[in-house]
Amino acid sequence: METDTDWEYRPLRLPPGTTRISAATQLSIHAEYSGWELSRVLLYADGTRKIWLRRKRNTPGVPNVIT
Repeated sequence: METDTDWEYRPLRLPPGTTRISAATQLSIHAEYSGWELSRVLLYADGTRKIWLRRKRNTPGVPNVIT
């Protein structure tokens, strides 16, 4: 079983007015080039999205990806 110590998290906030296509494109770029995956999304009444991305922590000896 995996625990939260196995993952690193990155919060991301998208402003109101960001289209679904634009949000999906931004998240796809984070996933493709930095190894992030979607953990959680909150949509606020004003249209702001708060997103948590997660990825496995790097093991020692493996270089970090530059973000």
